[in-house]
Amino acid sequence: MVRRANVIKSAAEAIAPVYAGPRDPHPGLYKASVVVTSTRRGARKRDRATATVTNTAYYARWVEYGTEKVPAHHVMLRAAQAGGR
Repeated sequence: MVRRANVIKSAAEAIAPVYAGPRDPHPGLYKASVVVTSTRRGARKRDRATATVTNTAYYARWVEYGTEKVPAHHVMLRAAQAGGR
């Protein structure tokens, strides 16, 4: 399970957009903020082990789902689809 989560993490890091423009104070922060967490007490009844891939960058939601002016990138969605195979 953690092995598959690490595959998804690698896929997310590979397709993550990196803006290296002149006014970007944190180039590569989104890519570096992909983390894997696991627990033995997951699911609704707390009886299953789970692994979760998340992005801790404060703007990860905007990258994933987009805004009015910026289209969505769906990095985590595409990584989960690619890593699940």
